[in-house]
This record gives sequence, structure tokens and C-alpha cells, in this order.
Amino acid sequence: MVHSVAMPADHPAERDFEHPTEDAYRLLVDSVLDYAIFMLDPTGRIVSWNAGAELIKGYTADDILGEHFSVFYPPEDLVARKPWRELEVAVDAGRFEDEGWRLRKDGTRFWANVVITALFGPSGELRGFAKVTRDMTEHRRVEQTVVEQRRLVGHLVEAQELERRRIAWDVHDDSIQSMVAVGMRLQLLANRLPPEDAAVVRQLDEAVRACIGRLRNLVFRLRPPELDRHSLVQALDHHLTDVAGASGMTYRLRHELDHEPPAESAVTIFRICQEALANIRKHARASAVEVSLTSVDDGTLVEIADDGVGVGSGAGEPSDGRASDHFGMIEMRERAETAGGWWSVSESPGGGALVRFWVPASHGGAP
Repeated sequence: MVHSVAMPADHPAERDFEHPTEDAYRLLVDSVLDYAIFMLDPTGRIVSWNAGAELIKGYTADDILGEHFSVFYPPEDLVARKPWRELEVAVDAGRFEDEGWRLRKDGTRFWANVVITALFGPSGELRGFAKVTRDMTEHRRVEQTVVEQRRLVGHLVEAQELERRRIAWDVHDDSIQSMVAVGMRLQLLANRLPPEDAAVVRQLDEAVRACIGRLRNLVFRLRPPELDRHSLVQALDHHLTDVAGASGMTYRLRHELDHEPPAESAVTIFRICQEALANIRKHARASAVEVSLTSVDDGTLVEIADDGVGVGSGAGEPSDGRASDHFGMIEMRERAETAGGWWSVSESPGGGALVRFWVPASHGGAP
């Protein structure tokens, strides 16, 4: 049971809560530790200082009161007269916001988010400025780490795609052509041999033909020739035909594209679709799949819906709703985000899973 204690209506604490006094506001500001909150006079000199400011910047109130706030700016900003320009903008626009390097008392730098608000009196005269600073150093470090990781992933994916293309061309132009020539010679030889010997040669020819078929399928998986010769839609249609034929699924491919995506974006879209369809074939136990491509916001929105067992319920998938942690899911998301887009997976309205992703036309990373 929760007990509450009611205070009389004229209790001082309740009066302060309903009608905060100047002391209450000061107590609030002084208690904030995550932000440096202080006041400047109209010339930019510091006239108040809270505990957060002391914690972030290293100055005590005795150290800093009366000093000009430009002491927080590195030399290059002082040369450019940045502190004074910020005050001018705050006066003209009412407020100024910026992120950049600032200095602590010991001379070390930290990355700060700064908001300066101009304070005007009842008659419109400038009374001073309120300045709020937040230390964003750790946040910026994490962001830079993520950017660097995505850049490295982008280079890795780009190198992988180039190697796939090289291998595909080598297999097509060398191995397959050589085996086609062997098959032609076997056919000629079979026509010249007695029937009992010709049957053995024709069996060899059939084995060579089957091998050529497997190699051509490998070439397609490595680098669909339609991407280089025709279009993304044709490459996806070819791939869907193979996937549906091997698994017994029916498929539908819809597209409302204003134009063909750029080569790098097309490869990214195809690879994500390839991985999504592989997951459906392996885990979803689906009987039908639908793929749609639409031009949206200067990019391509792709939706892949199946009628299978749903997210996180397929064989081999986590059963606790964490299907997005599966390696294939991670690869799809990283490809989309490396390209500057986004990726998501959810329950399909008709049952099964719905994979949605968007890739911009102006590619932000590697394919």
C-alpha cells in the first residue's frame, strides 16, 4: 500500500511549486550538472555560473565571473572573431546554436553543443544572453566510430563486389567457353563413332553440359549479367525465377521506377534482395513471395513480403523475436545503411514477414 502525505495549502514548498520564485529557478539551474548554464551581460561578460558549468569547463564561479566568454574558444575561433559574431546572430535571430571545439580551464578541448539566447527587456532593450553548453565529446567520438566502421565496411563490400565481378568474367570468358568447345568436340566425335562407343561419348557430353549449367548459375550469383547489360528488374526477375523454381514458390514482381537506379545502387538493391530471398527459401516455409520496387524520395523503396511463418518463427531462426540479429539480417541492414539508406523487417499484413529498405540514388557508400 502506498501512503501519501498531504501538505497544507499554505505550505511553503507547495507555494514554491505552484508559483516558482526566483530562488526556486536559481536552485533548479544550480542543480543541473549535465549542462553548463550561465548568463552573459550585453557585452558578453559572464555574470552567473552554475555547477554544471564548473564541472564541464573546470572554472569555479570565483575564477570566471566578470570574464569575457571568449576565453572558452580556441585561438582559431578568436582570430575569426567567432564569439562576437555568435552574439550578433543571437541578437538578430533571437538565438544561436552551434557545435564546435571549446576550451576547458586546463586548456584541453571538448566538443560542445552551444545555444545562446538573447534576453530583451519589456521595452525591447538587450539585457544580456543566456548560454547553455553541453559536452558532446563522447557522443561525437561514438558517431565518428560508427562513420569509420561504415566506411571500412563500404570499402570491404566494394572490394568484394569487384572480386565477384572479376571471378564471374573469368569463369564466363575462360572456363565456360573452354567447356563449350569441349562439348562441341564431343558431339562431333559421337557422330563419327559406332553406336556403342557414341553412347559413352554422349554421356560425357551431357555431363559437360550439366557442368556448364552449374557454372553459368555460379556466374549469375557472383554477378548477374543483366545488371551490366540490361536492368535491375530483369536481374531480379531472373533470380526470382530460379529461387521460385528451386523451392516451389510462386512470385510476383512489381515495379514503379521512374528510372533505372545507378549501377552501385542497383547492385546494393540486388544483393539485399538476394539475401532476403535466400532467408525466405531457407527459413520461411513460404508458398508465395512478392517483391515491389518504387521510386521514392530520390531513391528506391523495396518491399519483399512472403506468406511464411513470420519474423523470428522460422526453422533456424531465433524464436524470441530477435530475427533481426541473424547474420543475414545484419548483412542486409549494413548494406542498406552503408549506401546511405535504411532497412527494416516486420510482420507482413497478410502473414509472414515484410522486409522493407530504401537506397538513395546518390550512393553514400559501396555497393
